[in-house]
Amino acid sequence: MAFLELNSINTFYGRSHILFDLSLAVEQGEVVSLIGRNGAGKSTTFRSIIGLTPPQMGEVIFKGARVSGLRAYQICRQGIGFVPEDRRCFADLTVRENLEVAGRREKEVSTPWTVEKIYALFPRLQERENHLGSQLSGGEQQMLTIARTLMTNPELLLLDEPSEGLAPLIVGLLAKMILEIRHEGVTVLLAEQNLHFCAKVSDRGYVIDKGSLKFEGKMSDLLADEEIKGKYLAV
Repeated sequence: MAFLELNSINTFYGRSHILFDLSLAVEQGEVVSLIGRNGAGKSTTFRSIIGLTPPQMGEVIFKGARVSGLRAYQICRQGIGFVPEDRRCFADLTVRENLEVAGRREKEVSTPWTVEKIYALFPRLQERENHLGSQLSGGEQQMLTIARTLMTNPELLLLDEPSEGLAPLIVGLLAKMILEIRHEGVTVLLAEQNLHFCAKVSDRGYVIDKGSLKFEGKMSDLLADEEIKGKYLAV
């Protein structure tokens, strides 16, 4: 059984049917990308996993247990961390305060994330530790939001559009950080439009369009598939 499984989930916003019998799997230790254009259903997939927009049909399985039907905070406590695309760092708290407020002390883990460990991974945040969230650049806010989520000691990290709107240099740094996060034992599922970014960090990829999966396989196979790239990714 996979670390995370989505089995034929169907998700609606009101009467609007958004996800259609969507199934995917992520193995422990992988970095997997869900790739598609704006409006393809990537964020809805993540909201379905984390319980913010629960699927009406199908199931979400994490570490062998069904989590669909639980509330979002209960799912997070199972070991899933969610980084939304709108970078919701606390604007009126400093970098260090943002990190400290997220620290999970009730969860026993062998190698917990600490502020010092975060600073080793994100040295820019240490340089800015006394700055308010509102004083950070877009790239720094993205780093802080990811770092704050790591402070909850997740086993699975969901990253929604992490590279969107960032300068190429910052995107390159972000790719390196994702690989280091995986090296620390965190499994990663990311939703992205940027195929080339995904190719740098991912083992496998799924392509989604209009709420249905159109491709699944190795990133090398996706990069070689001109038909899929041209039809669904505008590459």
